[in-house]
Amino acid sequence: MYTTLISAEQLKTLLASGTASMVFDCSFELMKPDAGPQLYRAAHIPGAVYANIDTDLSAKHGAPGAHGVVVAQDDGPPASGGRHPLPSRERFAAWLSSVGFANGMQAVVYDRNGANYCGRLWWMLKWMGHEAAAVLDGGLQAWQAAGGEVTSREEPTHFQSNFVAGAPLLKLVDTRTVAARLEQPDQTLIDARAAARYRGEVEPLDPIAGHIPGALNRPFTENLGPDGKFKPAAQLRTEFEDLLAGRDPATVVHQCGSGVSAVPNLLAMQIAGLGPTALYAGSWSEWSNTPGLPTRQGAQA
Repeated sequence: MYTTLISAEQLKTLLASGTASMVFDCSFELMKPDAGPQLYRAAHIPGAVYANIDTDLSAKHGAPGAHGVVVAQDDGPPASGGRHPLPSRERFAAWLSSVGFANGMQAVVYDRNGANYCGRLWWMLKWMGHEAAAVLDGGLQAWQAAGGEVTSREEPTHFQSNFVAGAPLLKLVDTRTVAARLEQPDQTLIDARAAARYRGEVEPLDPIAGHIPGALNRPFTENLGPDGKFKPAAQLRTEFEDLLAGRDPATVVHQCGSGVSAVPNLLAMQIAGLGPTALYAGSWSEWSNTPGLPTRQGAQA
């Protein structure tokens, strides 16, 4: 079973073994939502299912410009607010069933974006109680560099399965919880956005620039080496321990702009042996749209 990372060579072996598995392509571009499906259609790992961040891995948005307000679905309210609200567990289980993913399968997720988007699906599977989920280290680029086959063919539809959600393996926290524990020793926020957005120098998406008071900053791209793969576990452990400066890793809550790019930090801490840690999926997009919550600008203390 693979639970954090899987290499291109390991994936080749897995696929050749006939082990029950499913590969998901999560390629996406935030500013060009149509680009992800087009990239998938142009080249993907044979048999891979496309998972769209906007439509498959998020609930519907609420009123334009009010990312903290989201539309309730027929199967209950979304599990978070923000720009990419988590769907309810029931709705996500129904989507997994619709693409033929079953509880006994190994899931492998990848993208072309430094694990920025596929990490979302990895986290959601853990949230559903599914342990056998792994990120393809280095993404599609590493797969192709290792001689892995890609195709532009249209994949056949899978038979419906009956995925059953289990107890969450990773913790989800909401705005109320984060606000109640703000700058307390039992909560350590890590913001995965680029440093300029964290400091409030730029804000291309949300109405307020800056960060949640007390949050530390670690851009998610810092988890990867020059080859696009995650850094060795020992190096990641040292870097996160330096960032935490004595704070307990068990108190960490990860956030970013909309709860997506925070996941590579969460995964990196897991690889480093410092997890599991929690996710604030609403992140800055929900926080900055919630009246009365404090914000900060500038570098971290």
